[in-house]
Amino acid sequence: MDNGSLKVTGDVELIDMDGNPFPVKPVFSLCRCGLSQKMPFCDASHKGKFDSCVRAETVLEEK
Repeated sequence: MDNGSLKVTGDVELIDMDGNPFPVKPVFSLCRCGLSQKMPFCDASHKGKFDSCVRAETVLEEK
């Protein structure tokens, strides 16, 4: 999301660096700003305080 979290959907398991799984739902948002009180999940603390519009690189198919 522009100026906000990274939305994750699907059958995904989120694991910390020690190998411990986080409880997740089929859709969840990860904090990118570092202000969340529910890390690594977004709690909307970024609103009005974070500016980032990241896009994935476009890959063109070869013909």
